[in-house]
Amino acid sequence: MNVAYHCPRCSAACRAEISPDMTGLACAHCGAEIAVDGGEHSDGGIPQCLVCRSRELFVRKAFPQRLGVAIVVLGFVGSSIAWYFYQVYWTFGILFLTAAIDVLLYLVMDEALECYRCGALYRGVYSTEGHAAFNLDTHERHRQHKARLEETRRANRSPTESS
Repeated sequence: MNVAYHCPRCSAACRAEISPDMTGLACAHCGAEIAVDGGEHSDGGIPQCLVCRSRELFVRKAFPQRLGVAIVVLGFVGSSIAWYFYQVYWTFGILFLTAAIDVLLYLVMDEALECYRCGALYRGVYSTEGHAAFNLDTHERHRQHKARLEETRRANRSPTESS
């Protein structure tokens, strides 16, 4: 099992393998360490986020979203070119092929857990029990809380710090 997260101190992207005997997650950039209790994930499940300690995690497919968008864009461009040359069968064939690739990848890809609060992504999780699919209300609550914190930080920043 591994986790991809952003360091709370320096915001650098980090990745770490998770094992039951580990005691912390260390940032390779700034050296900050996040204490981790090894026993809480020994059964292959994650009851709470190891980075921010939030219990609000959601289940999603461990699929790179950029690759999915690239497949859709290529299908659209290919079918548009075929349509331009009045190749109706090729147009719909390309669209159906793109949809079939998308469905196949959806069926093949494993599940992952993602934290609403900090965005940490846990791949290779054996048990997603106790976690539901994405919930827009929960996501929006965390997004608004993050925006309020950022607004407060900007308001509290002195004029000499901002220049």
